[in-house]
Parts: sequence; structure tokens; C-alpha cells
Amino acid sequence: MTLRHGDRSQAVRDLQRKLNDHGAKLSADGIYGDATEAAVRTYQLKTGLVSDGVAGSKTLASLLGADTQKLLKHADLVKASERLGVPVAAIYALNEVESKGRGFLDNGKPVILFERHVMYKRLQGPRAVELARLNPALVNPKPGGYIGGTAEHQRLAQARQLDDTAALESASWGAFQIMGFHWERLGYINVQDFVDHMARSEPEQLEAFVRFIETDPTLHKALKALKWAKVAELYNGADYKRNLYDVKLERAFERHQDRALAVA
Repeated sequence: MTLRHGDRSQAVRDLQRKLNDHGAKLSADGIYGDATEAAVRTYQLKTGLVSDGVAGSKTLASLLGADTQKLLKHADLVKASERLGVPVAAIYALNEVESKGRGFLDNGKPVILFERHVMYKRLQGPRAVELARLNPALVNPKPGGYIGGTAEHQRLAQARQLDDTAALESASWGAFQIMGFHWERLGYINVQDFVDHMARSEPEQLEAFVRFIETDPTLHKALKALKWAKVAELYNGADYKRNLYDVKLERAFERHQDRALAVA
């Protein structure tokens, strides 16, 4: 569940009560207005979470006393902004729009999506053709076959039995969906090392994302210039306009910039 500005529900009322238990002084009216958003941001900064004013699964879990050690923190985004030489609000926008929102599933495994068509490309040649004939759900020149959630790890496990390295390289990993085959470009020892880092924490997943930007001079330059259409095109591909990634990035940047994020 994700609660945000404009929502009206019993869940919002419950959120307001939990925030009041942590020092807020809200009227538990069930309306997610400016005061509630501000209280959420204050709580997020106080606990070190990403301070976006949105009560997503991480914030709600934290309010209930869950362990947030592996989660992305405000300080991590600040460090990334300093390293890339861009405003903190720009990193917040990227995290909001380009991230899946969380880097780990409820069972503790990193979020992944196995791409069977990438597996086909990584294997190449007669072997790829033969394995595609025998295992079309795992090796296929056409994308698809997605199941989602924890089931993607089952698909990956089956693919690893065919070829461990190619399988790991054929999945996107973590909150920022970095493909495994980028491991060498990003400075990891091998794809297994990359996967090990992606399984450690969301800050490690952000590290891979920062390296992805650093090692693409054109993308890095576009981000520094805040040219959101170019950023979206380079990161999301030619179809970025269909999903309005550039518009979403610009709006998110303006929203976070307007709230003048404080460095925790």
C-alpha cells in the first residue's frame, strides 16, 4: 500500500495516528493534506529514510518498528548527488521515477526480472538455438514469459542450470533494474560479484546506478544539464515518451526542489 498527498481513507487516518505516536500533532481526519505530507517527511528525515513525503511500504513498515537497515536512506541520495554533481532533488526524482520503489521482495531477495531474450543473445549461436527449442520459456529470441515477484527467482534458478553466468547477466537487478551484463562496465569482478552486491542492500543497488550514470558520459552530461527528455531517452529507451518518463522526471524534480530538501 502507498499513501500520498490527496488520498482520503481509513488507512490515512491510521497513518496519522501512527505519526502522532511518533511526535506529530495531526488531526486524524483521514485526509492526506499538506500537514500530513510534512509530518511524513519529518518522520522520514528523523529515521533516515528517503524523505519524499510518500508513505509507501518502507515508511509504513518503519512506523510499525520494522528493521530498515538494508533500505535506501536520505543520506545515500545526498552522497549520490554530490558524487554526480547534481541537485539532491534530481536524485530524488530519479529514485522516484526510475526505481521500482523497493529493491527487495518480502522474502528478502532482491527484486529481479529475468529476460529470456537477453539469455538468447548472451548464449549466441547454435547453442542458443538448441536451448530455445528445448526451453522456450527461458531462452527465446522474443521477450516475454514474465511471472513477476518471487517467481522470477524460480525462472532465474532454472536458467542458471543451463548457464550460470549467462542467466545472471540476463536479469535486471534491484530497485534501479540494472542488467547483469553491465557488471564489467560498472567495475565489478564478475557478474557473480555484481549479484552479491545487489543482494546486500538498497544503497549497494544505488551504487550500481550511480556507476551506470558515471560510465555513460552522455547520460551524465544530460543529467547535469537537467535535460529530462534526454535522460529518459538514454535510460529508458526510444519509447520513453509513451510512458511519459521525461514528464514524470521533470515534475518529480520540481516537486522535490520546491520543498527545499534539507541535508540530513
